[in-house]
Amino acid sequence: MLLSLCNEVLREFPFPDQCRIAAALGYQGLEVAPFTLGDDPLALSDTVIRDCRRTAEDHGLAITGLHWLLIAPAGLSITTDDQALRRKTLSLLERLIEICAALGGSVLVHGSPAQRMLDHAASPEAARENAAGVFEKAAGWAAAANVTYCVEPLSRNQTDYINTVEEAAGIVDAINSPAFRTMIDTASAGLAEEETVAALIRKWVPTGRIAHIQVNDTNQRAPGQGENEFTPVFQALKDVGYDGIVAAEPFVYEPDGPTTAAVAAGYIRGIMENLR
Repeated sequence: MLLSLCNEVLREFPFPDQCRIAAALGYQGLEVAPFTLGDDPLALSDTVIRDCRRTAEDHGLAITGLHWLLIAPAGLSITTDDQALRRKTLSLLERLIEICAALGGSVLVHGSPAQRMLDHAASPEAARENAAGVFEKAAGWAAAANVTYCVEPLSRNQTDYINTVEEAAGIVDAINSPAFRTMIDTASAGLAEEETVAALIRKWVPTGRIAHIQVNDTNQRAPGQGENEFTPVFQALKDVGYDGIVAAEPFVYEPDGPTTAAVAAGYIRGIMENLR
């Protein structure tokens, strides 16, 4: 397993400093939120992208992928009936897939809960149909770029669409592309699923539908900063032979970003070094 850090934890620092800190803490990669690189990801030049990749590599890091895809610019939606807005959203996704590949990343995580609410369309059925069209386009672009596009199940307190791995797996099956998969976010799974996260891993990873893991406590802080027990999670990942990316993605940074990243790295490495 490759341990990556979601870079918005360190977004107060310039990108070279983010790389320096993450590498010093023992992370092997960065999972990048595009809005941390610029207010409008569509405006990011190829030169900026090359410089980011080179900077990460100079610090011994891989850029493992992208997440928080639709935060900026504001107002995007995959479920909207507004065809012009949906085309704008698709244009950004196409460019982000290109950026991910150019950065050397392998996975894009489609979370963006506000941008997939069902009330963006006239009916829930229309919203799901609109989203399916977006996902089908994204899957084709991802396949051409040799990256994997992952739809992320998120808890119901964030969005009303795609809350469980089972729901996401149904969409994966409908899209039917090797470049389109789902994932497990431990905080959302801990809030939305009836089964434990470890049980979900044992059930779904062997099916081939899971292509990514994000780890965070249900209190929105880092692993090791809450009550969730992560040893069973990593034991399950080892037992099913998962050898992909595990990205630490806390949302609350207390007392600050670097300390949060340090706690997560130390806690996770301690677990991984002692697995049976």
